[in-house]
Amino acid sequence: MHSPRRRFLIAAIAGVVSLASAMGASGQAYPSKPVKLIVTFPAGGGADFVARVIAPRLGDALGQSVVVDNRAGANGAIGNEAVAHSAPDGYTLLLGAAGALTIAPHLQQKTGFDTFNDFVPIALVGSSPFVLVVNPSLPVNSVRELTALAKANPGKYNFGSSGTGGAPHLAGELYKRDAGIDIVHVPYKGLAPAITDLLGGQVQILFADVGLVAQHVKTGKLKALAVTSRQRSSTLPDVPTMVESGVAGYSAGTWYGVLAPKGTAPEIVARLNTEIDKILASGEVKTQFAAQGVEVGGDKPEQFANLIRDDYTKWAKLIKEAGIKGE
Repeated sequence: MHSPRRRFLIAAIAGVVSLASAMGASGQAYPSKPVKLIVTFPAGGGADFVARVIAPRLGDALGQSVVVDNRAGANGAIGNEAVAHSAPDGYTLLLGAAGALTIAPHLQQKTGFDTFNDFVPIALVGSSPFVLVVNPSLPVNSVRELTALAKANPGKYNFGSSGTGGAPHLAGELYKRDAGIDIVHVPYKGLAPAITDLLGGQVQILFADVGLVAQHVKTGKLKALAVTSRQRSSTLPDVPTMVESGVAGYSAGTWYGVLAPKGTAPEIVARLNTEIDKILASGEVKTQFAAQGVEVGGDKPEQFANLIRDDYTKWAKLIKEAGIKGE
């Protein structure tokens, strides 16, 4: 049996250790200085939009400014590597994107980071499903009709993408595999030129971010056949999912989440997760996200980690089966 004095000393030491784990390098409670949120893509894109909605609100919650730092290049590898090699003190965070963390590692010989060994997931911030759209001249009004048409005419129809190995390309390859059809991939340098050619009829099929084509769908310039998420999109609620449309188990799209360098204190991870979840529950944030076709996230770090692992495994298998090579 420990004496009362010994038990008091043990409790005191435990308290000091617990407090110290939540302290920054300066010995002050976290955060005691501005926090940097690194975005792996240029300003103006989906990842940057999400970061700039979240950052000021997270700064208010933490009592320190959260500064967005765009580190674009190499399909997200430059920004990912910068965070992977940062001190695990909670002052450098990553606004990670699905493609850069779960697709690019299978297509690039060297990325400079390890998705599982260099980061600790904090929270899923949002997800952006794709919508399968076709040129109105194509005589189909559903995925089932498109599948039947493609099966009757193998190799006749084209689907555009933002580039080889990008998430929209893999969404198309996943449809090809799961539906058992042969449609020809036409890569572009981004979705904008692909959408232009889809509107002009140079390609017939495209998987694109909901926010990029919703207006074309609403004005009748494009036909939306299905969304690629497991639930319907709040932006296009009348458009069924791919699963509802007969493609069993189908799920694709992109997501954005906050991660920290491996070794970041659990107390810091928990604090950030709690604050981000509160932000995502805000009606204002939900409205801003919906306007861009982004569905709000919000979950525990463990759930986010499972999403990353599941996507990593799924895309690795598809890339190998389809023989896709990095550019």
